[in-house]
Amino acid sequence: MKNKRDALSGSDLSRSIKTTNNMKKVIYALILPLVVVSGLVFANREIKNQSSKKSTPKPLSAAEMKAEREKWEATPAGIMFKKWEASPEGQKVLACAAKIRKPVSAFTNMEAVITSLSLPPGSRLGFGVMARINGDDYILSFGLEKSDEFQQLRNLKVNDKIIIRSHGVSYAPKYAYPIVSGDYVEQDSKVIYKRPPHKGC
Repeated sequence: MKNKRDALSGSDLSRSIKTTNNMKKVIYALILPLVVVSGLVFANREIKNQSSKKSTPKPLSAAEMKAEREKWEATPAGIMFKKWEASPEGQKVLACAAKIRKPVSAFTNMEAVITSLSLPPGSRLGFGVMARINGDDYILSFGLEKSDEFQQLRNLKVNDKIIIRSHGVSYAPKYAYPIVSGDYVEQDSKVIYKRPPHKGC
């Protein structure tokens, strides 16, 4: 009788060991994917953190910016630019740019009249027109065309009156006029162009 009990308890023991082993396998099978997934998520976060650190360089201090500018001014391109700035042509362009600095900084309306539907020969500014603002001529540049985003602007004619807003005015020795970035154009109280926001903004 005792041997029978021992045999039964032995079989029960082996069954319980098998059950325990099976449970362990199930638990391992459930935990392993969690460990792998959490490891991948962590690694992905680390990669994202590293790439975001790389893509956002530390901004230069005022002293560093000044040093970089002085370094550039000593290069042939910098020397040429400084000469152009001091020339009568350069002074005229700088004065015109200064006249519209305030409305450009505030992104407020400026009245303009179209004077030409083409940019000066040799321009590499993409699509643009010439416009007169407060008696001075400017290049109104919209950049490279994607699909039909400038379709309504192509309907403009010489002497058309428009309202523009811009986020920037620039200049270069190559051009005899300041370059106004065309970010918003209105004609007869209708918006005919609005620059789409940059991706990621």
